[in-house]
Amino acid sequence: MTELTEAEAPAAQDMKIVTFTLCGHMFGIAMTALLEIREWEEPTPLPGVPHYVRGVTNLRGNVVPVVGLSERLGWPPSETHARSCILVVNLDGKQAGFLVDEMNDIVTVNMAEIQPPPALDGADTSMIAGLVRVVDRGSDENETGRSGNNAMVLLIDVPALSLTRHLDAAA
Repeated sequence: MTELTEAEAPAAQDMKIVTFTLCGHMFGIAMTALLEIREWEEPTPLPGVPHYVRGVTNLRGNVVPVVGLSERLGWPPSETHARSCILVVNLDGKQAGFLVDEMNDIVTVNMAEIQPPPALDGADTSMIAGLVRVVDRGSDENETGRSGNNAMVLLIDVPALSLTRHLDAAA
């Protein structure tokens, strides 16, 4: 087993995340969960699926469920527009697409800087892996009200979205 040099040690604790906007808030998922980013196209609706499953789309011959991430998190549905896109992720060997409002950036964060979500009475934070502050290169301070372009990113725990039992019904 080789030891890490001082220069390599911090890199071993780094993680790349894809950041995106949802309902005016910045979220992120680990790059390791992301398969691709697709332009928004209206999915084919399916009967009898949970309200947050918007339908299915064809991804190179595979039927992939499209999930409204906002609805899945318990928020109002996202309104689609020119910058809406679908993040295709791997969930336990199956593919799913998450509708997000807008892509932001790919950033590297130090895993030691990720804070756990606060424990609040009545709050379900099980789908949040943690929170981390990042430099938001795409923000407009006048628009967001943030100073110094620092943004708090809520990291989504993709496996905790527990879609697998619904993916079988949708695919």
